[in-house]
Amino acid sequence: VQLAKEPPSHIIAPAVHKSRTEIAQLLSAHSGRPLPDDPQVLTAYAREVLRQTFLDADIGISGVNFGVAATGSLALVTNEGNGRMVTSLPPVHVAIMGMERIVPSFEELSLLLPMLVASATGRPVSTYFSFINGPRLPDEVDGPEEVHVVVLDNGRSKILGTEYQSILHCIRCGACQNVCPVYRQVGGHGYGAVYGGPIGAVLTPLLVGFEKAGDLPHASSLCGACTEVCPVKIPLHEQLLALRRDVAMERKPVVEGLAFRAWSAAWRRPWAYRLLARLARAGQRLLVRGGRIRKAPLPFSRWTNRRDLPPIARRTFRERWSAR
Repeated sequence: VQLAKEPPSHIIAPAVHKSRTEIAQLLSAHSGRPLPDDPQVLTAYAREVLRQTFLDADIGISGVNFGVAATGSLALVTNEGNGRMVTSLPPVHVAIMGMERIVPSFEELSLLLPMLVASATGRPVSTYFSFINGPRLPDEVDGPEEVHVVVLDNGRSKILGTEYQSILHCIRCGACQNVCPVYRQVGGHGYGAVYGGPIGAVLTPLLVGFEKAGDLPHASSLCGACTEVCPVKIPLHEQLLALRRDVAMERKPVVEGLAFRAWSAAWRRPWAYRLLARLARAGQRLLVRGGRIRKAPLPFSRWTNRRDLPPIARRTFRERWSAR
C-alpha cells in the first residue's frame, strides 16, 4: 500500500483491498520487469527488496502492541516477521505507541496476547512474538544500539473518565471490522481515517473532533455484531449511538434542523402529508429515468452523485388500502 500511496484498509491485513493481480502489477512497475500473479513469486521479490532495505537502514520505526510497565518491555506481534527485522537490524530503533497500550505486568500480557491472536487470525498463536527490553548489551551480537520509545496521547487522556473510556481497551485485533456489514461493503478507505470499521467510527471522532469526523458514527447499522465479537467486551454499538447523540447536540445545523421540523410538522398532519406526497410524485417526473432517479437537485445531489434514488411510488399505501 505504500508503493500505491494508499492508506491501509484493515488493521491486520493492510492490503486486503488489493487483488493478487493488482499487487503483481504494482510490483512489476517497481521492479521494472513483469512479475506473474503467483503469491510465492511476489513474496520472494518483496523479501529480496525488503531485506536489503532493512540492512541498509539507519533507523527502524515500529509500532508496539503492548508495553509492559513493570519491566519496560515492548511486545510486538507480527505474522510476517518484518517487525523483528526492523527492530533488530538498524542501529537505532524508534517505537511509537499510544498511551493505552501500556499494561501493568507480564501477567496481564499473558492474557492479552492469546486473546489478540485468536481474534485477529483465528489461530492459537501468531507467527512471531517479539519482546524488546532495550538496546543490545556489549556482549550481544545483534539488536539496535539505541532504542527510543514515543508514547502518544493525541487526545486519548480526554477520553478517560467519560462514557467512552472502554474504547481505550481495544487491542486492535480487527474482529469488529470483519463482522461489520457497513465495513464489508465500503472497505476501510471509506472511513477516511487510520482506523476503519466500528472501532474507527468510535475512536476517530473522539480523537480528532466531531467537526472532522462527526459523520462516522452514522456508518453503522447498530446491529451489535461488533459488540458481540469484541474480545475485550467494548459496547461498540452503544457507543456509536451515544456519539450520534453527542454530535447532534454539538452540531445543531440550522438548515437540517429546519428541514426536520418541517418534516415533523407535515407528518403530524395527514392532509399536509398527502399534499406533499402528491407534489413530490408530480415533481419527480422530470427526474425519473428507467425507473430510477439518477440525478437529483440539492440537497439530494450528494446522494445521486454516487448512487441512484428509488422514485416515490405511484400510489401510496394509504391509497392502496382505501381502494381495497
